[in-house]
Amino acid sequence: MNIGFIGTGTIASAVVEGIAGDGHVIAVSKRSAAHSARLAGAFPNVTAQDNQTVVDQSDVIFVGLMAEAAGDILGALTFRADQRIVSLMAGASLAEVADMVAPATATTIMIPFPGIALGGSPFMGYGDTDLLEGLFGARNTLFALQSEAELTAYNCAQAVLSPAVRMANDAADWLGARVSDPAQGEAFLRALVGSSLMGGDCASLLAALDTPGGYNQRLRNHMTDSGMSATLAEGLNRLEREE
Repeated sequence: MNIGFIGTGTIASAVVEGIAGDGHVIAVSKRSAAHSARLAGAFPNVTAQDNQTVVDQSDVIFVGLMAEAAGDILGALTFRADQRIVSLMAGASLAEVADMVAPATATTIMIPFPGIALGGSPFMGYGDTDLLEGLFGARNTLFALQSEAELTAYNCAQAVLSPAVRMANDAADWLGARVSDPAQGEAFLRALVGSSLMGGDCASLLAALDTPGGYNQRLRNHMTDSGMSATLAEGLNRLEREE
């Protein structure tokens, strides 16, 4: 495919890296100069262009702009009716994107994560998910959503990643102060949490970790009694209200 990227920030750059080896002709926006120059230097099939040239050369265009700035930037460009637009912007509905890129068709919202650069990453999609499956599904796992309300809920829930990483980091710091090799201690905790979560559903894992009087049960009960679950629910509800 001839694929373009308007806006080449951290996430859009990861998306480019994830498909750059698949034979596509890819044009990336110079708007994020450091990212676009690095991508163009790393892959012979990737070039850095001004925004209108990206549009002119592409059949599928990924839009990775800040939602509040997208209207002005996209409104200055001329799109074609035969082009398909994939939005990477969590803060704009598909209808809003369609208005910005007419007469092109806004077909899809995609919410990727940095791991898509290497593969093995989950990502969310709403709209024409067949397009996303064809581009990314061989190496990543697509979670196809049925409505923009579901997309909002998933966007809120995925924010648990940062608190979870912070918790693992704090535990690693605690462990590192007590062992001879702090880096090994952190690696152990990352491997433990990651592999355990991939082994099955959360309810089964919690049951397996519920040995009466065991370390896991005692720490979980302490944190639950301290308000961890209620605080998490409050934070998710606030994110949903702010959308």
